[in-house]
Amino acid sequence: MEANTNGCPLSKEDQKVKRLKTSQTELEEFDAVFKDLVDGLVNQGRQHKEISATVDWFKEVCLYNVPFGKKTRGLSVVMTYKRINTNATESELRQARILGWCIEWLQAFFLVADDVMDKSITRRGKPCWYKKKDVGLVAVNDAFYLETCVYAILRKHFKQEDYYTDIVDLFHETTMQTVTGQCLDLITSPETRINFDELTMERYTAIAKWKTAFYSFYLPVALAMYMAGIKDTVTHEAAKAILLKMGIFYQIQDDYLDCFGDPKVMGKIGTDIQDNKCSWLILQALSKVTQQQRQILEENYGQAEEEKVLNVKAVYKALDLEQVYRDYEEESYRELNKDIQSFQGQLPKDVFTDFANKIYKRNK
Repeated sequence: MEANTNGCPLSKEDQKVKRLKTSQTELEEFDAVFKDLVDGLVNQGRQHKEISATVDWFKEVCLYNVPFGKKTRGLSVVMTYKRINTNATESELRQARILGWCIEWLQAFFLVADDVMDKSITRRGKPCWYKKKDVGLVAVNDAFYLETCVYAILRKHFKQEDYYTDIVDLFHETTMQTVTGQCLDLITSPETRINFDELTMERYTAIAKWKTAFYSFYLPVALAMYMAGIKDTVTHEAAKAILLKMGIFYQIQDDYLDCFGDPKVMGKIGTDIQDNKCSWLILQALSKVTQQQRQILEENYGQAEEEKVLNVKAVYKALDLEQVYRDYEEESYRELNKDIQSFQGQLPKDVFTDFANKIYKRNK
């Protein structure tokens, strides 16, 4: 049990406050690294006068798109490394934070491109980058730039490390997995037609795994593992199995929040219904609807008009999908904890518990 400075046991509430303060301190440390990384990219660009016109533009691309998310993925690298190496030096922690920011840059690359493809309106409480004046489809090139930043940062800060090729290969592999998942998502939800018979839970699980789970859950942990010298395949595969389950759980939460979440809390307006997405909610609805309700969904799903979106949401409400989701969340959380308790490998189980507690009952 934790104790205060007088040696007396801390109450549960005091322990909670202490953890929150520790987390806030780490967030401040993490944020402090960002400016140095941007400055490094800017200085690299300024070495070539003939491309000077791009430097300020690309700096704004980074400042607008990278630092304003929840930073869960980036911070998870640091927290995982701390769990593995309890005696980590400040120099090692800085390296872990830099790796964390590389994930945030990768995330920004995915989101800028995704917003263009999905015709999204807002992201993180602001207009999507491509919606900014004078940006438009230049955002496609800016997305490519954000991806290349990952490798520029890795080369500058990690080329001397014996795990350098491991982490570079991991980023390349993860990018391939994620764009594969994005492709599966897009071809499953074409703009030109709606065929509910093609929407299956098997397809949904594949999309969630490849589009979200690899980069959001396995990547942060694997980076910390490589940094700590854990390279054995058995531990990586065992960890991946649990983390991919968490990633699918996380995507289902995203689908729920896209429809039922508060846009002010989430920082974006959900568009899954309008975009004809193979969403967990539509799959649940299709498994429960009457013939009349199915007809309503067929006539309104995948349509941009507000009235049609509301018609779909009315069916969701009639089927009480909010309660269906809450029941699913509780059951999934129990199953994840069982998997964590049975984990065998070189990682402390707290690594997985940290993730599970972060995502359980999240609202954004």
